[in-house]
Amino acid sequence: MRQIRGKRISMIMQDPKYSLNPVVCVGDQIAEAYLAHHRVSRQAAKEKVIAMLDVVRIRQPERVYGLYPHEVSGGQGQRIMIAMMLITEPEVVIADEPTSALDVSVRLQVLAMLDDLVSERGLGLIFISHDINLVRSFCDRVLVMYAGRVVESIAAADLDHAQHPYTRGLLNSLPDIDHPRPRLPVMNRDPAWLNP
Repeated sequence: MRQIRGKRISMIMQDPKYSLNPVVCVGDQIAEAYLAHHRVSRQAAKEKVIAMLDVVRIRQPERVYGLYPHEVSGGQGQRIMIAMMLITEPEVVIADEPTSALDVSVRLQVLAMLDDLVSERGLGLIFISHDINLVRSFCDRVLVMYAGRVVESIAAADLDHAQHPYTRGLLNSLPDIDHPRPRLPVMNRDPAWLNP
């Protein structure tokens, strides 16, 4: 399993403050991920970590290497998590709500950086999110899940033409500043939705 986890597939978790070890400096945590898959000296691993912190646009990566998780901002913490997941050079990255704990301006920066890294490195990205507008703008293809099952698979550009009632309900529940409504519609869930 170790041959796959980290080396071929990595996962960026939702909130770095719960994913990072609070008593180990962030640089050592990233180095641990790298050392699990590469036989190099600690000094070589540290150099690789500092380079990766720079790749994920952390200012002063040498200083940040020695900081503890509580000493970094939410945006820095998420970049650190991304660095930890990318340092092993995986083929696929699973990002589970990677920006949900961030404010809007930092969210856009992290998404732009993640998009650049995916493009530059040719990574596969599975992006898990409840934010359908974010998914529409960030992904190529959308799989809509209901009750743990995929009920619709559609190109992100075609999302407005989705056919499944649950997908339509999600789209119809989005607030629209140009067409205000007194109340958002309520979805009447149907067991038949599980049999597309």
